[in-house]
Amino acid sequence: MTRSITRLADFLPYRISITSNAVSDLIAREYRTRFGLKIPEWRVMAVLGDVGEATQRELVAATRMDKVAVNRATKTLGERALIQRAPNMQDGRSHHLALTSAGQALYAEIMPLALEMEAQVLAVLDDAEQAQLATLLGKLLRRADDLTDD
Repeated sequence: MTRSITRLADFLPYRISITSNAVSDLIAREYRTRFGLKIPEWRVMAVLGDVGEATQRELVAATRMDKVAVNRATKTLGERALIQRAPNMQDGRSHHLALTSAGQALYAEIMPLALEMEAQVLAVLDDAEQAQLATLLGKLLRRADDLTDD
């Protein structure tokens, strides 16, 4: 049975999106003010900090941002000497991107801040609720991926 949504505020995708935006904006305010980074730039840096190196295509998949946003972010980060490019020998059209030593230092400075802000947001939930939230978000993401693959 399909239920009727009469208010946007009750629509799950909208609620997830605005919650995500509110949390991202909270953290982004700090790294924009202190480090001059926008959300897409930080997301690219965070992925590269986790994985070491990636192509732009891999960054698009990992961040779920569109190609244009990733391209702009990598261009800006490159201009600031926070990431470096190396040729991809298996695909002459792409490059491997990685944090420079300056990028790694900035990442190491921002990560504790981001984790502290996350802890402040999650403080409203007890440990069991935090674990349940992580599980539920994982399930929803896997389901959305499954539906996309169909």
